[in-house]
Amino acid sequence: MQTLNFWQKLYIPEILKGMWTTTRHFWANVLGRRHTVTQQYPEQPTYVDERYRGRHRLMRKEDGAPRCTACMLCATSCPALCIHIEAAEHEDPTVEKYPGSFTIDELRCVFCGLCVEACPCDAIRMDTGIFALAAYDRGNFLYPRNLLLGDDEPINIAEGKTPAE
Repeated sequence: MQTLNFWQKLYIPEILKGMWTTTRHFWANVLGRRHTVTQQYPEQPTYVDERYRGRHRLMRKEDGAPRCTACMLCATSCPALCIHIEAAEHEDPTVEKYPGSFTIDELRCVFCGLCVEACPCDAIRMDTGIFALAAYDRGNFLYPRNLLLGDDEPINIAEGKTPAE
């Protein structure tokens, strides 16, 4: 074991080095020589990269119908088992089936993007850029098909909405 010399036993030089670093950073920030990285979140919009995986959405065909064919590949590839699809028969004989019920449990989702990669018809995407998912009730995190298609809007507390409004 190495023996400590006199200055190492005092710890004073190390304390002064640490205080010098703290003081230097303090005055650099006070005098404005350094760029501030803090964002005032609700007032100042946050930059979201185009590759960011945000809230899910379902895509529509040109005629307005959902692109999803209820093939169950997204639900099968999901490691969190948060996608629940119930297939239904379509009235049109050229269309085999469609999702009668399509629900995503955002509380279980790990936002891995495997559902997007597994979808053969590009029906599900995560490119909304919405990252502030907040609600008062756990049931508001079960996103049904009409919300994923954009017909309804979720209650988002982070945007200033409250259940009373």
